[in-house]
Amino acid sequence: MQLPIYQVDAFASKLFEGNPAAICPLSEWVSDELMQQVAMENNLSETAFFVPQNDRYRLRWFTPTTEVDLCGHATLASAHVLFEHLEYQRSTIKFDTNSGVLKVRKEDDQLVMDFPAAALNATETPDFLEKAIGHPAKELYHDTDYLYVLENEEQIRNLDPDIAAISKADARGVIVTAPSKQVDFVSRFFAPAAGVDEDPVTGSAHTMLTPYWAQQLGKEKLVGRQVSQRGGTVYCRQHGDRIALGGQACTFMQGVITL
Repeated sequence: MQLPIYQVDAFASKLFEGNPAAICPLSEWVSDELMQQVAMENNLSETAFFVPQNDRYRLRWFTPTTEVDLCGHATLASAHVLFEHLEYQRSTIKFDTNSGVLKVRKEDDQLVMDFPAAALNATETPDFLEKAIGHPAKELYHDTDYLYVLENEEQIRNLDPDIAAISKADARGVIVTAPSKQVDFVSRFFAPAAGVDEDPVTGSAHTMLTPYWAQQLGKEKLVGRQVSQRGGTVYCRQHGDRIALGGQACTFMQGVITL
C-alpha cells in the first residue's frame, strides 16, 4: 500500500517558520490504527487525513498519541494541499470534521478558515497550574483549553513552564497570552497530554484568544503572534459566534508512504 504525503509549514510566509503538519489525501479511509501509527511515525504535532465526500471532504487530525477534535494549522495545510497540489478549483473548501463543517477560502495571499468561537468561562487558578506556569494569572478561562492571561510579552517569551505538571490539567492544553506592542497579542500553547509539549503555532487556540482580545481591545480585527521557537502570525476576525483565522502556508516536502 502507498499513501501520498505532504509536509506543509502553516501560518508561515516562508519555509522553516510556522507550524509543520503532515497531510495525507486518501481516496478511502484506512484503519484508525494505521492513521495513528502514521502520525506517530511522522512525529509532528498533527497529521491530517482527508477523503472526498460529495462536494466536500471529511477531515481528521491525529497527534503522535491521539486523535483530536479540532486543529487549525493542519486544516490550513490541508486546504493548501488541495489548492496548490490537487488543483481544487472552487474558492472555498468545506471540511466535515468532529467539530462540524469548517470552511477555508482564498483571500489574496492568505487562506482564511471559519471556525466556531470557543467559550470564555472564568475560573479560579488551580495552585498546581500557577506553579507550573511560574507567574500568577491575571485572568484564567476554561473551555477545551485553559486561557492563562499574563501581564506582558516578556513573561510569555521567557516562560519555562513545568510541562509534566501541565499534563495533569483537566484540559487539552494551556494557552498563555499577553498584550503586545508589535501586534495585538502574543501567545504560546502547551499540550503535553495530547503528545505536544509546545505547539509552534496553534490555530484552534485562536478561537479562544480572538474573543478574549476582541473584548479587551475593542477590536474586531486582530493580529496575533505565537512566539514559539519557530513562531507564526495569525490574522483573526470575530463575527458573531464564528472566528475567521487567516495565514499563509508553504510546502516543504511531498512524497509517498510505502506500507
